[in-house]
Amino acid sequence: MAQLPSPGAAAIGVGSATFALGAGHLVAAAVAPPASPAVAVASTLVDRAPRAVKEWAISTLGTADKPALVAGVVLVVLALGALAGVLQPRRRLGTWLFVALGVLSAAAALTRPDAGPVSALPTLAAVAAGSLTLRTILPSRSRFDPVEMSIRGRRDVNPPAQPPSDPVRRTLLTAGALTAAGGGLAYLGMRLGAGTAGSATPFALPAPARPLPPLPAGLEATVPGLSALRTPVADFYRVDTALLLPRIDAADWRLRIDGDVDRHIELTFDDLLAMPMVEADITLNCVSNPVGGEYIGSTRWLGVLTRDVLARAGVRATADQILSTSQDGMTISTPVAALTDERGALLAVAMDGKPLTREHGYPVRMVTPGLYGYVGATKWLTRLTATTYAAEKAYWSTRGWAEQAEVKTAARIDVPRRGETVPEG
Repeated sequence: MAQLPSPGAAAIGVGSATFALGAGHLVAAAVAPPASPAVAVASTLVDRAPRAVKEWAISTLGTADKPALVAGVVLVVLALGALAGVLQPRRRLGTWLFVALGVLSAAAALTRPDAGPVSALPTLAAVAAGSLTLRTILPSRSRFDPVEMSIRGRRDVNPPAQPPSDPVRRTLLTAGALTAAGGGLAYLGMRLGAGTAGSATPFALPAPARPLPPLPAGLEATVPGLSALRTPVADFYRVDTALLLPRIDAADWRLRIDGDVDRHIELTFDDLLAMPMVEADITLNCVSNPVGGEYIGSTRWLGVLTRDVLARAGVRATADQILSTSQDGMTISTPVAALTDERGALLAVAMDGKPLTREHGYPVRMVTPGLYGYVGATKWLTRLTATTYAAEKAYWSTRGWAEQAEVKTAARIDVPRRGETVPEG
């Protein structure tokens, strides 16, 4: 068969790569959402990125940093797909490029903290879909190709009965169909994941042992431009490394407490709800928040005192940190003293009078007053390990961040704004 010119082959390569990504994402939605090829690679890049790069991404892109990263990974894959299309006629080098990309993606998925036996399946599906598509539409050049024989001056033994159709139009239609199919598969994957990754399953909130009085009306009601006393859940900042929200069913949730304790215990969600509930007005602050920034929020939390939960296991005096683990494998280290003193650290199940949303840690998260989030606000909590700072290092500790991180006092002026003219009186 006649070989497509490079632009046409590149277009087929892009379509094949899109189809591959869509197939991988759909399979991931069914078996292991974090193992979606683009997500797994992007998550690995987050883990490997230097501290300065992460700080730049947060300060420059804000909450768009994660979508921007995934989009960047997808664009790189599509560019490599174009290259694969151009290389395919040469001894099927394009297919081998797809296989090489698959090896990298599978390695990323299998080395994630939350990896499981099926974590490589989405990548296998992607490689199979992309490679088979590429091999079918762009077979490697054969020395018996009649077009090649004609070019060399040999007789075309089987001339076509009819003039060939417009190759440019046919190529564009094929590439477009592949791209549309890949987009459709990715959309189905997102819809499948949305069934469990959207709002959390509601449950009846237990009453606090000592309810707090209602918050007074904030001055924002009378002073235009003043920030709210209580941050609405929809506006509460979110900073974490999770590219996909962990999917946890409260009925299946377990909290394991182990390490340097008298008793290793495991609590269910019902066990936690049966303990005395505490209400507390607590402000959370991200260490990356500049003065006057948006990565700070205040709300009324409902939960169990962390010290009460730890007391059930009996933390030994030799432990100086609690290493908390999230559903997605994130680890955070918090001083034992900060979780057991009178500041009132919580294992929260609700904020602003409603169960936690998945974005903010459903079903259970840590809230530790006086500490920046990266050392005291683990979301999607599944494990508490009593240990020492010398024995265990948390995610951020291994990346050069301070292990002791008390919130620094800061102040800001909401009104008047910079450059605003204030009338006399």
